Amino acid sequence: MSGLPASLEKSLNRFYEYIRSERELSLHTQHNYKRQLTTMTEQLVVLGVTEWQQVDAGWVRQLASKGMRDGLKASSLSMRLSALRSFFDYLVQIKVLAANPAKGVSAPRKARPLPKNLDVDEMDQLLNVDEDDPLAIRDRALMELMYGAGLRLAEIVGVNVRDISLSKGDLRVIGKGDKERVVPFAGLAREWVAKWLKVRGQLAGEGEPALFVSKLGTRISTRNVQKRMAEWGQKQSVSSHISPHKLRHSFATHMLESSGDLRAVQELLGHANLSTTQIYTHLDFQHLAKVYDESHPRAKRGNK
Repeated sequence: MSGLPASLEKSLNRFYEYIRSERELSLHTQHNYKRQLTTMTEQLVVLGVTEWQQVDAGWVRQLASKGMRDGLKASSLSMRLSALRSFFDYLVQIKVLAANPAKGVSAPRKARPLPKNLDVDEMDQLLNVDEDDPLAIRDRALMELMYGAGLRLAEIVGVNVRDISLSKGDLRVIGKGDKERVVPFAGLAREWVAKWLKVRGQLAGEGEPALFVSKLGTRISTRNVQKRMAEWGQKQSVSSHISPHKLRHSFATHMLESSGDLRAVQELLGHANLSTTQIYTHLDFQHLAKVYDESHPRAKRGNK
């Protein structure tokens, strides 16, 4: 590692020997650590660092910023900072540093890819289940309710018969963090839940509280729901893979496109923060532009 100040190079070499002989990391990991640390050390030298004791959180943030400017992906930057944290942990261990300056610096969070929602026609195609078999009735009721109320997979599996009121058209669910909320459902969701309740006794074991049960008579499992939905997607010739999350995402998208009421959709989904709803529900730009053109008073002045 020529060209580096001896004071920096000496500690790096001691660290490489440590991860080789004491931690016995794989050759791949050792090479990766060396590559990442070489890059960052060279950057610090350019910035004027000659001793490891000079490096504080501000210097580490500069390295992170440079990585972002250089076009590093969030995952690659996270790996780079992880190598630096490990190195500084070692310097603390051998008393070269009093504290790890990289401890509180993290890479930007990786953007979560949004699942593609189903459009309304695809939802109609999926839910066009008219079989008399109790399992088919159960599956349609479950999918109608998940799409009709925007429920999470764990929420719909956890619903008990006593949680649902057909007369009021609402149900009580326990969401993330054991937070309880009451959500409305109507139309086809209400109609098919009523149909399911009429035949549920053919499958449910005595005393079983769960609204949706398997053919074994006990509460349906999340895995079973995922499997059945994927099978219905294929049976109904829907082009994309069907999952419980995709139904919830479709509910959110369709509700937001129709109402434009982000706060109401946040409440219905049970999101603690509005920012989660903004990420989770997306509107295409054309729809937003159309709403703007039709609604904003300054956008309609052209035609007189």
